[in-house]
Amino acid sequence: MSLPVFEVYLPESLQDAVVFYSRNVANTKIVAGGTDLVPSLKQRLFEPDYLLDIKSLQELYGIHEISDGGLRIGSLTTITDLVQSPILQKHFPVLQQAAATVAGPSLRNVGTLGGNICLDTRCYWYNQSYFWRQSCGFCIKKDGTLCHVAPGSKQCWAVYSGDTAAALLTLDARLRLVSAKGERLLPVSDFFVNDGLIRNKMNPGEILCDILIPGKSRDYHGAYEKYRIRGSVDYPLAGVAVAVKGSNGEVEDVRIALTAVNPLPILLKDPITLFHNRDELQKLVTRTAKPLKTSASTMEYRRHIIGIMLKRSLEKLAAGKT
Repeated sequence: MSLPVFEVYLPESLQDAVVFYSRNVANTKIVAGGTDLVPSLKQRLFEPDYLLDIKSLQELYGIHEISDGGLRIGSLTTITDLVQSPILQKHFPVLQQAAATVAGPSLRNVGTLGGNICLDTRCYWYNQSYFWRQSCGFCIKKDGTLCHVAPGSKQCWAVYSGDTAAALLTLDARLRLVSAKGERLLPVSDFFVNDGLIRNKMNPGEILCDILIPGKSRDYHGAYEKYRIRGSVDYPLAGVAVAVKGSNGEVEDVRIALTAVNPLPILLKDPITLFHNRDELQKLVTRTAKPLKTSASTMEYRRHIIGIMLKRSLEKLAAGKT
């Protein structure tokens, strides 16, 4: 499949980028690694007039320690850089593990953290060629009015399929969003929307510039489990991120987040209250996961396997393997 016709704009600075984006937001897509966007362009899911290529903006790269012991990670930092980062491996392992499961090595070399966070939602009825979608009458997310997953719904149920967002939820991370009007900080927990069409709360013209992890999230033991059809390359069909902090054998805090089973990644509320009752905690996770027929895997199996992955994560943490 060929690409649609568009022009590429190469900004000289972040200010240049946000000014251009503010003037052309309706017909512009941002590109950096392009690992998710380029296939979507070929499928004619997007046909922008412009691609705003921001990968030359050096201020958006790197993993930097900040004064409180936390991190500032530039949105253009590659997934490979996250995987290979000693500070993530030692002090923020849940993010390092989630990054290590993203796609395959070649895609991790060019794919970025910002791109993984801002992934478009995915669905069996949406991520297809134009001719395939046309034969089905299109869908509510693109060119149609019907959700094939839930025909009686006016909402899009395409599923969020990023890995790193679940880890960032457990780390209480925030996002720095910059536009021509200024900048704002938004918690990752407030960024996503439970609608596959709307997706997130990014305002028109905003660019994700930094991911901020507070020092209080340092040194949580972490684990990330992912279910996918193939052992590499594939997007998650279910994912669980777990972060636990404790001392002297006592658990002080537990954070659990799910991905790829809802239109948004979800942070469970107060899982520590059920931490010592693993059966009930597993039931809470499977109740929270609401997968629909958006992929090649069944809804029942994805709901089942997410409980199993939680069990595996907790066993790893208890054994000190992560």
